[in-house]
Amino acid sequence: MDVAIEVKDLVVVRGRKEVLHGISTSVPAGMVTGLLGPSGSGKTTLMRAIVGVQKVRSGTVTVLGQPAGTADLRRRIGYQTQAPSIYADLTIRENARYFASLYPGVTRADANQAIVDVGLADAADQLVHSLSGGQFSRASLACALLGKPDLLVLDEPTVGLDPVLREDLWMKFRALAAAGTTLVVSSHVMDEAGRCDRLVLIREGRIIADDSTSAVRETAGTHDLEEAFLRLIKAQSPVEVG
Repeated sequence: MDVAIEVKDLVVVRGRKEVLHGISTSVPAGMVTGLLGPSGSGKTTLMRAIVGVQKVRSGTVTVLGQPAGTADLRRRIGYQTQAPSIYADLTIRENARYFASLYPGVTRADANQAIVDVGLADAADQLVHSLSGGQFSRASLACALLGKPDLLVLDEPTVGLDPVLREDLWMKFRALAAAGTTLVVSSHVMDEAGRCDRLVLIREGRIIADDSTSAVRETAGTHDLEEAFLRLIKAQSPVEVG
């Protein structure tokens, strides 16, 4: 199995706090890997390290065969952050066309299709500052999809979306993976874990499970992934959780 991302002994310190405690994991190519855990567990920090914008204390992160942050990777990675990443004073279409212009060979037609793919065709000419939270997230995703990245890193892409829109986006994610794109999708909502091929469960900067979705269920002895997460926590920290 080809490996898209290799993280070895990664330590990240932010301020005076160690956020990631020497974690290691591998992300297979062409699959959807879910990065699951509660808010503040270190998910975003790990994703920032993968895309090469996070200063690390020690350890290595290799992405698509190169050190994370290498200039050659910039056109091969799509990254949707939780923070605003598109221009509020432009329309969705103007944003998409602007980001399309940054990639060789990506056309206005591609920009329009990305808008359709995230379900925003009817709002394409709406200014971003007037969008709802869910629309804003999808507009950011449309821009991240431009350039047809080999790796798509999505930080909480479905927050604030209704169940129908979430289902539509997950269908898109599965289609991208089927076409060969590697996806890393973070969430604190455990019912989304079942949509992933593999799971990395993280808590307080440490990985407590790293395996296929079916193997995580088997190890925990339950089909319910939220219950599985709780059981794995208790197995590793019985005193802390009572």
